[in-house]
Amino acid sequence: MRKKTILTVSVLAGVLFTGIAYFIWSGPALASAKETEPGKMTEHEEHADHETEGKPQEATGHAGHGEEKLVVLTDEQIKKFGIEVAPAGPGKLQIHLTLPGEVMVNADRVAHIVPRIPGVVQGVRKNLGDLVRKGEVLAVLESRELADAKAGFLAARERLSIAQSNFTREEQLWKKKISAEQEYLQARQILAEAKIELRSIEQKLHALGFSESSLAELPQQEHMSFTRYEMVAPFNATIIEKHLTLGEAVKEDSDVFTIADLSTVWATFNLHQKDMTRVRMGQPVTVLDGQEGSSTQGIISFVAPIIGEQTRTMPVRVVLPNPQGKWRPGLFVTGQVLIESENVAIRIPKEAVLQIDGKSCIFVKTKEGFEPQPVTVGRTNDVDAEIVSGLTAGQPYAAGGAYTLKLELGKFKGDTCGGH
Repeated sequence: MRKKTILTVSVLAGVLFTGIAYFIWSGPALASAKETEPGKMTEHEEHADHETEGKPQEATGHAGHGEEKLVVLTDEQIKKFGIEVAPAGPGKLQIHLTLPGEVMVNADRVAHIVPRIPGVVQGVRKNLGDLVRKGEVLAVLESRELADAKAGFLAARERLSIAQSNFTREEQLWKKKISAEQEYLQARQILAEAKIELRSIEQKLHALGFSESSLAELPQQEHMSFTRYEMVAPFNATIIEKHLTLGEAVKEDSDVFTIADLSTVWATFNLHQKDMTRVRMGQPVTVLDGQEGSSTQGIISFVAPIIGEQTRTMPVRVVLPNPQGKWRPGLFVTGQVLIESENVAIRIPKEAVLQIDGKSCIFVKTKEGFEPQPVTVGRTNDVDAEIVSGLTAGQPYAAGGAYTLKLELGKFKGDTCGGH
């Protein structure tokens, strides 16, 4: 009986002890909960909110397809970053075919100066690179063969004069029945032979560059000038090659000077087989100098009828005016052949189209900021692009500085361009 009483007292004491401990431990928490009013943040929540205060916030918009990011900039930032906003609109899209080429001398205006008669160089009047005018003396030769030709011409003139006199006399005597007909016929034959001989020598001197007036003056010239031969320019040109020196003996077929009229030049381009049907004579071409950035307009004047066996290309030629001499032969150039020109509904600068999240996108200007918007790109050239869908006429977009907007967009969790 005594043991049962002791056990009961022990159980009651344990229960009482547990209740007191629970009250002590839970009391502060209950008091804190009572002190916190509805709508107010706890100390932990206030700390978390303080950490997010002052950080950049992503501006978002909704277009019925999920959340999209915007790039929000002030007017000052837009100006600073060089962002140009323009309304989308129609325009003419020109498609060009780009061809590599080279400037060459106009082969129709090139002359190879040869002496036409052997001799020794007595004087050189012009040098490489000099400009010459038509009829201007390039060099002077001393030639024995020329002296023989001139002497033969003078002798033939004298023989013709004598033969003419004899024939006139014999003709009169024959008509008067004084001389025989045989003597008259013989005099006529000698006269004909003298004419042929003189004509032959005249033609030889004409081939050497002597005119009728210079031949007429030949009898009045001194014998010392018979050996003098002057090489002259056939037209206004520039000396591009020179192959003679003072005292040098040259042959009649020696190429002593090469002159070219560089007031016009050829721009020759290589056309590949796959583009044969796209290029024809009469098409406009823009010729670009990659070094200086200059350009000029021309027209295709020649398309080769055959394909080169080695290069498998066809030469295409453009004649360029060159009054200032800036298109120098040997210069590498690029030709842009206009193969298509058509008006399109929406034409924008090609640089305004960027690849974002694997899509072709542009930045459209909205009230909230610049929103990346996917578009469908049609035909393009080196400068412009046709927009088939995704952009409407009059809609403002970033025509310049779009790449800066892409960089700003990438500062968030990644580039995104919403779909439509």
